[in-house]
Amino acid sequence: MIRVKDLSFSYTRKPYMENISFAVERGEIFGFLGPSGAGKSTLQKILIGLLPNYTGSVAVNGEEVRRKSKGFYEQIGVDFEFPSLYEKLTARENLRFFSSLYQKRGDAEALLEAVGLLADADKRVSDFSKGMKTRLSYVKAVLHDPQILFLDEPTSGLDPSNARVLKDLILAERAKGKTVILTTHNMYDATELCDRVAFIVDGKIRALDTPRNLIMSKGASKVVYTYLEEGREKTAETRLDRTSGDELLRALIRENRLLSIHSGEPTLNDIFMEITGRTLQ
Repeated sequence: MIRVKDLSFSYTRKPYMENISFAVERGEIFGFLGPSGAGKSTLQKILIGLLPNYTGSVAVNGEEVRRKSKGFYEQIGVDFEFPSLYEKLTARENLRFFSSLYQKRGDAEALLEAVGLLADADKRVSDFSKGMKTRLSYVKAVLHDPQILFLDEPTSGLDPSNARVLKDLILAERAKGKTVILTTHNMYDATELCDRVAFIVDGKIRALDTPRNLIMSKGASKVVYTYLEEGREKTAETRLDRTSGDELLRALIRENRLLSIHSGEPTLNDIFMEITGRTLQ
């Protein structure tokens, strides 16, 4: 669905993004992961045709973006980080207007109900909370049933319950065969949702793989356990694949002396920091 080859872009004479190449398949959730200012949103803007002055090749749904046809936007939906809604209109009026821009029109009522906004459909958007605007913006992005979704920080401002609802809706879109580009610095969302992620720092891709492969390639899971010795609590750890050789752990299990035990593995943030020397925050 997306093919990018040797992409470079600059806002000024100084290169901002250089020699980026990657591909995204149909039915894949692909994440751009990086700190603020890394180039994630710029890359998304190039992919959706807002920044056509790039070099290299950027093909979306078979079309070179700088030469996109009139029907290009019929097949893509965009949910920007900051809601682009008409504040003086109600939620229903907003959706009626944006729906009129496309040939295909979805079921606005069903989508509003899915994100928990049907009861507020006739309220002005100016009276909405940030989280409500976030959910309405998502509905706006999927209203015309696009084949490719570009989501920029889609759970920003949402409480855990509504974030869960939105993530389930995103996964449901993938189950329908839709392609999703997720731009985020939220490592938990990326780990849960993405089939593959690209680490972006200073306009360059530093790593690209599945979240699981990135995590396991840079650090094995470990087991941390605590126990009492001479009246004092002590902590020890061992690699998960070496527990059978940990004589202390085996002895503590035999003697029922363990106070606690849990396994852990690096997070995407840990891996990102190890590869780039930066954090995702």
